[in-house]
Amino acid sequence: MSQFKRSLVTTALPYANGPVHIGHLAGVYVPADIYVRYLRAKGREVVFIGGSDEHGVPITIKAQKEGVTPQDIVDRYHNLIKKSFEEFGISFDIYSRTSSKTHHELSSAFFEKLYKEGKFIEKTSMQYYDEKAGQFLADRYIVGKCPHCGNERAYGDQCEACGTSLNATDLINPVSAITGNTPQLKETKHWYLPLDQYEGWLKEWILEGHKEWKSNVYGQCKSWLDNGLQPRAVTRDLDWGVPVPIEGVKGKVLYVWFDAPIGYISATKDLTPDWEKYWKDKDTRMIHFIGKDNIVFHCIIFPAMLKAEGSYILPDNVPANEFLNLEGDKISTSRNWAVWLHEYLEDFKGKQDVLRYVLTANAPETKDNDFTWKDFQTRNNSELVAIYGNFVNRALVLTHKYFEGKVPKAGELAPYDKEVLAEIPCIIERVEKNLESFHFREALKECMNLARLGNKYLADTEPWKLIKTDEERVKTILNICLQITADLAILSEPFMPFSAKKLRGYLNKDSLNWDEMGADVLPEGHQLNEAGLLFDKIEDEEIQRQLDRLQATKKANEMNNVKVAPAKPNISFEDFQKLDIRAGKIMAAEKVAKTKKLMKLTIDTGIDQRVVVSGIAEYYTPEEIIGKRVSILVNLEPRNLKGIESQGMILMVEDADGSLAFVAPEKEVKAGSEIR
Repeated sequence: MSQFKRSLVTTALPYANGPVHIGHLAGVYVPADIYVRYLRAKGREVVFIGGSDEHGVPITIKAQKEGVTPQDIVDRYHNLIKKSFEEFGISFDIYSRTSSKTHHELSSAFFEKLYKEGKFIEKTSMQYYDEKAGQFLADRYIVGKCPHCGNERAYGDQCEACGTSLNATDLINPVSAITGNTPQLKETKHWYLPLDQYEGWLKEWILEGHKEWKSNVYGQCKSWLDNGLQPRAVTRDLDWGVPVPIEGVKGKVLYVWFDAPIGYISATKDLTPDWEKYWKDKDTRMIHFIGKDNIVFHCIIFPAMLKAEGSYILPDNVPANEFLNLEGDKISTSRNWAVWLHEYLEDFKGKQDVLRYVLTANAPETKDNDFTWKDFQTRNNSELVAIYGNFVNRALVLTHKYFEGKVPKAGELAPYDKEVLAEIPCIIERVEKNLESFHFREALKECMNLARLGNKYLADTEPWKLIKTDEERVKTILNICLQITADLAILSEPFMPFSAKKLRGYLNKDSLNWDEMGADVLPEGHQLNEAGLLFDKIEDEEIQRQLDRLQATKKANEMNNVKVAPAKPNISFEDFQKLDIRAGKIMAAEKVAKTKKLMKLTIDTGIDQRVVVSGIAEYYTPEEIIGKRVSILVNLEPRNLKGIESQGMILMVEDADGSLAFVAPEKEVKAGSEIR
């Protein structure tokens, strides 16, 4: 790190077609923010770049579904994402967007330079075209049956059911997502970046030059390179995005994977007129924080683009994380199976740091991990409340109780005191070492070890017992506890900035410096402010609400996947006319003894009052249906059920989950009115 004067830290640009969820946070934004806050605390020069990816087919599809423009979609979600990040404490120096004027100009200039220098190749290929819509279909505009798992709704680039990457021509029975028509293959021309020409250079740069990269990143890059690279299109047929800046070319834009990473550059340009020193000075260290699905773009394609352009630096590290699952299932935006950041901020006000802590402690750094609400609760209650918060609260409360809230003077140190104080710089060193190597989970564990050290020291020395016999000893004990508390306020800031700020308030310190840790941060006689609780216990009811929400989502997804039964064979109109269906009203109801499903109903049919036995007892109680309007088939042949003669049948709708609902007139009508 020392050979660089400054750092440029970027985070993957989230698609502005939906909110941010915990998978995004755990994979990219929380670790990036921890790292940047650490660099700032160390006094290092760093810029932190973020922004919304506002081009691409998912945005146009969402706009079409909602009957609005793509700009409406990106404006809505860019603002929501930006606000959520701010409230969550992701400390970007700028959060930009790829629909900006700066980005369009810079992306166009980047493309033009490569185009004029002959760095692209032109290729004509056959692509699906929707005659009715009058346009070529991008991958996400084509759906069909997956040839691998049989999923009927696979996209032209990927099957979300089995995760297999696809080409549109792989799909069985492909249809246009716009019109539902069967598309036709039609010739179209595009420009390609010949990645195969950069294969040798990439092998040397990555496989020989960056063996220090995380194993998941290095391994995926090696696999791509070993399999051989192919030219990749940099343009596509679409009307939303950065127009291809070639005279006479219409209806084509820069492929989103090409213009999106240039968004890091355009954002930096919007941030500072000195943007080139971050992108073209060899003394700058560029680090991309991404998820594993973006490894190929940031480690192979974007570096090849930068190499082709010739004037930019290359990334020094790309610490990609694996995926975070939710309650044992893959997070999916299309299935609404996620914990959305803006909803979390609303449901758990003031608890940003709890989620930051849990996502870091359970970070998917080397393998996919699982987020569960029970683990979230346990980590808050058993670690943040019981360890960190408990130690801080006891140290401050005892100081107020015994010494009027003023930092007491430390006297002669006992061997145990020296042992505890000697451990502090060791913990700090381990935190720094892990942060420098992007091991955020271990770094957080070491940070919490400082709280554990303080908790144990306080429990072992028992100042509340010694105060009656040895006040001087208590002064020394509490002085050491307060120094540990101040160290915690500094050391935990990258991980839990809101709690660190609150703790600085308790300590009556507007600012604390990283380099002060391990020394006497709080001078003798320093007046502390009144202490409160750093963390609150999370009750079972709060967790159950989240679990209930997920259960409702799961049920909705299951019902969406249930196939509607096919239509029965046609009948004649004369057959239909034989059915005598009347509006009726339930006058009395009781469960049929020794049965689970049956209920005996007395129904006013307008013709008479008759008994009908119906299998609705699992879904309704007798009390709630008395007086309810129904539709009743009155000319059904009577049938004996459990010794009761049933004279008709009430009409019910059976939902996809098997539950029943009445089919009844929407307003009050005279009993006996015919339904036809």
